[in-house]
Amino acid sequence: MQRALSLVYPDQCILCPELVERSGGLCAACWRDMAFLRGLVCDACGVALPGAEADEGALCDDCLTIARPWTRGRAVFAYRDAGRRLVLMLKHGDRPDLAGPVAAWLEMAGRPLLTPETVIVPVPIHWSRLIRRRYNQSAELGHALARRTGLVHCPDALIRLRKTPVQDGLTADGRFLNVAGSMEVHPKRARMLSGRDVCLIDDVMTSGATLAVASEACLEAGARRVCVLVLARVGKDA
Repeated sequence: MQRALSLVYPDQCILCPELVERSGGLCAACWRDMAFLRGLVCDACGVALPGAEADEGALCDDCLTIARPWTRGRAVFAYRDAGRRLVLMLKHGDRPDLAGPVAAWLEMAGRPLLTPETVIVPVPIHWSRLIRRRYNQSAELGHALARRTGLVHCPDALIRLRKTPVQDGLTADGRFLNVAGSMEVHPKRARMLSGRDVCLIDDVMTSGATLAVASEACLEAGARRVCVLVLARVGKDA
């Protein structure tokens, strides 16, 4: 039956109409256009670093100067080309189904971070945006990752206290000021985080301001340590 269905409804690339061998895959062109972050990356934010060999503990210039409240971080790909298209489709294109196929990439990138005791916590969006968008893309990613890893997923662990203006166009300092004090841990979920490792999940990291606020909220609730795992990392040339 599956073989017959594949003949009638052949699988397409998740980013374009090109046919692929299996569901949830990328065509050759889109794969080449995806800037996966491998090799030497910053241990705190996942951005690519000059050099060919992995060096655990290496930090980028930003993470050497900015005090990150989280311990370690990773990103799947750079926020450009096919990666940027994928994020925008997931976030604004009504494509929550993309979370399933990319969860395997998240699992691979997150292997240095995840422990059996890790609780997966998505970065929340304000309720007014949730009503308009109908889903939180970060929660969709967290749910898909939890299914693959068997880890605990707490989609409502964090609450957005206020609707913050869009971060686009703001300086790094402006981004941090914009989101300062905008999140807290849900009172009924604090016990789930206390003494546990937390992995924050989001779609994109730019300055790290949003993830910093989320990390601080988790640590204040008693989390042992926080790491961050995102689909895309914005580079300085973006």
